[in-house]
This record gives sequence, C-alpha cells and structure tokens, in this order.
Amino acid sequence: MRLSNLADYAVITMSQAARHCGDGRVSAAELAAETGLPVPTVQRLVSKLTAAGLLRSVRGARGGLQLGRPAAAITVADIVEAVEGPIALTACIDHGDCDFEVGCTMKPHWPIINDALRGALANISLAQLRDPPPPVPKPTIREKAA
Repeated sequence: MRLSNLADYAVITMSQAARHCGDGRVSAAELAAETGLPVPTVQRLVSKLTAAGLLRSVRGARGGLQLGRPAAAITVADIVEAVEGPIALTACIDHGDCDFEVGCTMKPHWPIINDALRGALANISLAQLRDPPPPVPKPTIREKAA
C-alpha cells in the first residue's frame, strides 16, 4: 500500500503549517516555498484541508492560514482522509464493484483490517510530525557482532 502523492504532500504541508503554531498565520505561497511543493498543489491542498476543518483561513491584512485545531488533536488519519476520503484498502468496503463478491470469504474481514490501519495512522499526531524525530542510536561494536 502506498499513499498518493497528494496525501503525502498534504502531510508535508500540514507538518509545515504546524511549525508556525503560535507565530501567527502563514500563506499558501509561504508553505509552498518552505516545503518546495508547487504553489498550485499547495493551494489545492489548502482548499481540501480547510474544507475538512484542519486548516482555517483568516482574511484581511493580517490574514493567512492557521491550524483548525491544536496539532496534538490532528492525526495523520485526519489528513489522509481529508485528501483521499475514508481509508479503505479495497473497493468492496465502500460498495465498489467486485467480480468475486459472490462467495468472497474476505469481505467480512476487510473492515477489521481497515480499522487497524486507520487506528495506526490515528495514533500519529501532527504535533509528533512537527519536530524532527529523535536520533536513532548507532549500534555499538558489541551489538554489531551479535
């Protein structure tokens, strides 16, 4: 499974927006410059993220974008769903066409799998993504030999 580029860019954009918490507001153009993403892409993402309530747009001379709620209350699942819709690994979950639906023994299991995936993404908050991850300790010589 792989996220679409747009979902990936949405996570990047929201992570950058979270770095501006407490510093006022940021524009879509500033987010694009800071992330290296194209301005039209960031503008399209801002529209989707604002519609989902993850970003809030303030108009006026001191306007711009800010998080719609605290970074700790926004998850990767929220961001992905704002761009992609509900998290589902197969089309049959959202009543898509399936050539094998008759006699399919997996259909009742997919909601369990999807819930586990969504749960994993929901356990990662935007606050966690805002800061760089802690460094991974390098193995010692003794650990390498083992």
